[in-house]
Amino acid sequence: MSVVEVGQCWAQRPAVFAAPALEPDAGRRCLLVLRMFLIALRSQLYVGGSPTSSIKKPLNAFLGELFLAEWTDQVNHGAESPPSSVRSNLSSQMTGQDSSSPSPSSSSSSSSSSRCGCGTDRITTRLVAEQVSHHPPITAMHIADDVHGVRADGYARVEMTFSGAVQVRQVGHAIVRIDTFNEEYLIPLPDITVRGFLSGRLYPEITGTYHVVGSTGYTAEIKFSGKGFAWGGKQNAFVATVYGPRSDQKLSDAKLSRNSSNDGRERLYVIDGVWSQSWTVCDARTGHVIETYNVDAPENAPAPIALPDTESQDPWESRRAWSGVLDGLNKGDMSQTVAEKSKIEQAQRRMRANEAADGKAWTPLFFTSHGHDGRGMFHRLAANVVSDSPKLQLHDDRTKGVWRADSGKIKNMQRPFRGRLTPLGEQP
Repeated sequence: MSVVEVGQCWAQRPAVFAAPALEPDAGRRCLLVLRMFLIALRSQLYVGGSPTSSIKKPLNAFLGELFLAEWTDQVNHGAESPPSSVRSNLSSQMTGQDSSSPSPSSSSSSSSSSRCGCGTDRITTRLVAEQVSHHPPITAMHIADDVHGVRADGYARVEMTFSGAVQVRQVGHAIVRIDTFNEEYLIPLPDITVRGFLSGRLYPEITGTYHVVGSTGYTAEIKFSGKGFAWGGKQNAFVATVYGPRSDQKLSDAKLSRNSSNDGRERLYVIDGVWSQSWTVCDARTGHVIETYNVDAPENAPAPIALPDTESQDPWESRRAWSGVLDGLNKGDMSQTVAEKSKIEQAQRRMRANEAADGKAWTPLFFTSHGHDGRGMFHRLAANVVSDSPKLQLHDDRTKGVWRADSGKIKNMQRPFRGRLTPLGEQP
């Protein structure tokens, strides 16, 4: 697969993506956004594989490369149906409880206030991803569930270095928007260390602390530990905590030490486990386990992907553009793989040379760069967390600005996208 396909990790479970829009409680919405982020990690960082196999490097995307796809879940959540199935096992267990409820498992009914009135039993997410820059390489994505009013916009520049292990740094961020509640969440793009060179089975490891930051003041802190070279630990381990808004009242030392952060935020939920395998979710106020999530459980599998046939795709769409390369890889024919890859790379170099000679700049189809944070959304969200983490700094000078989707262009997209111009050049 190509780098432009990586964003499907967020889109391929539509019920998980839509769940925050169907949750009336702000703290649980933050938990569901965090949950979406965690569920996406394995397919994002293992590139569709599993911890039992060595990870593979995706194809480097070429400038203008596109990936357009959608996924649909069939669930009972229409206007006359209980919404618990769409809101996931986690959300359905919590719905209707207050923080002092003694037994989360006893709550099987759903609150009528969270009932979805869309009148459909289908949840569909659509992904638009585009390689908006080649030097430096920047990929932008837009995911939307228009029926439930949830969307995610993100972009990343990937930088790789080697110092005993491969270090992969993602410069950029994503923002999830939930229209019903008029709120946004800042989502981190974690940095990765590729380990396992001595064993011959490469695996990704995240270390450090990251934050999911909500505009309502609810935040999540994720501490990744993982397995070190000499100090032990468990591969892909993490602990995440969901906090309430910062309190204006000074809390007692006892309460601060027992169930609050150092800035007075109440601990609401704690998730502990291994992001590539399984984890448990506990209510921090009661100690009850409210979900055990197993990544490999059949009910947690991604929905089927919906793509046009390769021949029906536009020449700029990833799987058509790379079809010769992918065919060679599948057959184990390295001569074909190298030849087909070289065709695209040489054509792209000619295209860039012609643009430079003509004094023209490449224009992305579906995304626009806004300098210095556009409407200031990143800085407003990041200000809700007291931290010196570099992930709460914008670095827009390294990503050619802040990339956002042009919803009008996406809504009116039509093939062919660039007329006779293809990744191999102008066609007669």
